Order: sequence, then C-alpha cells, then structure tokens
Amino acid sequence: MGIVQSQSIKNTIITFFGFGIGAVNALFLYTNFLEKQHYGIVTTVLSGANILMPIMAFGVQNTLIRFFSHYKTEKGKEEFLTFMLFMPLVLIVPIASIFYIFYDSISYGWISKNPELEPYFWLIPIIGLFMAYFEVFYAWVKVHMQSVVGNIISEVLARFIIMALLFAVHLDWITKSTFIYSLVIVYFAQFVAMMLYAINIRKPILRLVIPDNLKEIIQYSFFIIVSGGVAVMLIDFDKVMIAKYIDVSQNALYSVAIFISTVIAVPSRAMTQIIAPITAKLMVENKHDELNDLYKKSSINLQVIGGFIMMLIFLNIKELYHLIPKDYSGGIWVVFMIGLSKFYDVLLGNNNSIIVNTKHYRTVLLFGVFTVVLMIVLNMIFIPLYGIEGSAFATLLTVATYNTIKFFYVVKKMNLFPFTLKTVYSLGILVACFFLFFFWDFQFYTIVNIGLKSILITIFYSYLNYKLKISDEFNNVGLAFLNKIKL
Repeated sequence: MGIVQSQSIKNTIITFFGFGIGAVNALFLYTNFLEKQHYGIVTTVLSGANILMPIMAFGVQNTLIRFFSHYKTEKGKEEFLTFMLFMPLVLIVPIASIFYIFYDSISYGWISKNPELEPYFWLIPIIGLFMAYFEVFYAWVKVHMQSVVGNIISEVLARFIIMALLFAVHLDWITKSTFIYSLVIVYFAQFVAMMLYAINIRKPILRLVIPDNLKEIIQYSFFIIVSGGVAVMLIDFDKVMIAKYIDVSQNALYSVAIFISTVIAVPSRAMTQIIAPITAKLMVENKHDELNDLYKKSSINLQVIGGFIMMLIFLNIKELYHLIPKDYSGGIWVVFMIGLSKFYDVLLGNNNSIIVNTKHYRTVLLFGVFTVVLMIVLNMIFIPLYGIEGSAFATLLTVATYNTIKFFYVVKKMNLFPFTLKTVYSLGILVACFFLFFFWDFQFYTIVNIGLKSILITIFYSYLNYKLKISDEFNNVGLAFLNKIKL
C-alpha cells in the first residue's frame, strides 16, 4: 500500500487542516458572526446544492474513474476525457430549464414554512452546477494519481474564503445577506481552481468522439446518479427536510452537531481520494486476492483512526459544547447518533469503491431507491415529533440499513470480506475506552479539561492498539514517528 499510504497520509493531514478551518467557521464564526436564521439559510442552500450536484454531474465523477483504465492508448484516453467534459450538459440544460420555469412551484414547499428563504432559493441550482463541474475535474485529477493538490482545493480553499467573508461580516464590510449571495463566488472560485489544476495535469484535447461503449457508460452514469444521490442525501437531505417541517434556524443547531460528528469520516474521505482508482484498476485486472487484501486493510486502518476520533469527540462532547454559544447547545444527541452512522461508514473501508466498480452494480439501484424512500418516510415521521433529534435518528436508521445491505451484497456477490479477528479486538478497545473515560471529567478550565482528557485517551488507545497489533500500518507509522523524535 505504498502509494495508498503515502497519499492517504498527506490527504488526511490536508483534510484535517481543512476541517480545522471548517471547525472554526462552523463552531465559532458562524455561531458568533451570523444569526441562527442566516446560519440556517446557509445550511439549507448548501445542502440543496449538494443534493442537486450528483444529478447535474450526470455521475461523471465516478464514471470517469470507472472507465479510464479501460482505455489503453493515449488517443483513446484523450477522447474519453473530452466526452466526460460535455456529458453533464445532457442533464444540466433540462434541469436548469425546469428549475427556471417551475421555480415558484418548486420553492413553495420551503418558502411557505420559512419565507425568509425566498430571496436565496435560486442560489441552489447555480451552486449545484459549480459543485458538479468541480467534481468532474476532481475525478480528472484522481485518475492521474495526483489527488494531494486537488484535495487542498477541495478541503481548504472554499473554507478559507468563507472564513474571510465571515470576518468581513463581523467587520461590517458586507451584510449577512451579501454573505449568503457570496456563496456563489466561493464555489465558482473552487471550480475554477480545480479546472486549472486539472488542465495543468493533462491538457484536454477538444476532440469530441462518441465512445464505442456509450450504452455502458450511460447506464453506469445513471446508476451513479442514484447511488451518488443516495450518498449525498444521507448527508444533506435531513437538513433540507428540517427546513420544510420546522423553523430554518433549527438547521443552525443541527449543522453544528453534524459538523462535529462528520470529523469521524475525515480519514475515510482522505483515503478514498487515492484508493478509488486503485480499486477500479484491481477490478479491471481481476486481481481478487489483492482486492480482498486492500478491502481488509482499508477497513481496519480506517476503523483504528476513525474510532480514535470518535472517542475524542464522544468523550469530550460535554466540554466542547461549553465553548459554543448556549443557544446552540441542543445537539449533543445528534452528535452521538450521526457519529455512530459515520463510524459505520468508516468500518466498511473501501466498500463503496468496490460497489461502484462491480459488474453487478445495476442491482444496487434497487437498494438506492429503497433507501431514499426509507429516509423520506422516517424524516416525515420523526422530525415533527422530535425535531432535529428525530432527523438524526432517522438518518442513523437509514444509514445502518443501507450500509448493511451493501455489506452483504459485496460479501455474497464479490466474495470479499472486510473484517478479521482484529476488528473484534478494535471494537473491544473502543468500548473499554468509552466506559473508562466517559463518566468523569477534570475540574479545570474547559480547554484544559479537553486537552488533559484527550492526552489520556490517546495514550490508552494507542498503547492497546500497538500492543495488540491491530494495524500494521498504524504500528509502522507510530514507530517511524517515535524514531524521528528519538524515542
């Protein structure tokens, strides 16, 4: 796993840095510089754009990765890449037209409950368009195994610009409403930066040729629209439905809790940038044993680091909420429920990369449709009853159901299995760590409490993982670090 380990470590560091900026934005700047209503509107607009993104991209972000390895000549690769650039327009044009013609009907369900959304609802498809083409050029970079700079653009650039704009609001250089409109500029800048970097990696040759396997590409792209849409909806659809059923300001509380729990998935996001094209390549070459080994390693490595982050969050969550304004303190249970759903994602390693590249991928369409229906129904039931906690519970049930279906599908159809006895040992360490540290806290200043407790958790968790040899990669990285600091 040389290239995987090297680029995954770099991507993890970059992604954590980006999340660090995002944490400052989400937990401190948004909560102090914007009102809850404006924060809730921002969340609703960006979540809506995220939901539109996989549709407007026409699944190209995954189709490009899936089929690029099939082309052996440079000419074939150039023609395929060019076709991928134009393919999203097949859906972008009709979607934009429908949104324009039926704007009032589409927006009514949300604006009737939250009329303050009306001036900003039109931003959703425009930001979705920029997100879509950003993902297309990001996939362009990934297939050339150059994900690190792309990850900087993906994880850092937009958050940094948003931070600057939030300070501009605080200094009264721009209004809160102008900030929301400026989100279009943020995601346009991110798209342009990724496009320029992708062109620098490999300049496109604008020679539009219809691929011989067009039917297969179209079928696969429709599959990605559904499966990718499901993945995005599991992340963002709850925020859109919250704005439909209860006050949009509740999305501000929900977003703070979601951001905290989403940190658990950072290592998975970082590793996926490089492991997805490798998975596709192994499947094209029919290297089953190597793929199974990669599946197991990705699962245990992500479980170790994802579990560690989950413990730091769960065991410090009460203290962490002391650092946030009191009117945002209603989301602790959301953190636990969404955190568990993120950990289940992490536990399955590169499961998604395997599914989207298998020849049996069409079957998963049924799973996706079922999952979307299940999520809608559960949110309709639980949001009116329990508010944001109800939405988090609906998401947890949906994610657990969807991931379990995908897990058994890969086991049965592909004869691949991610878990070993070390998986059980690792879960045991997590349970022991939780019960040992959850029920007590230091009686000092909040930041000191978090720091001291985190140090003890780190020592306990790292020592047990090292002694039980849960992950060879974890041990090797740990030894290299200790050697570097002369220990």
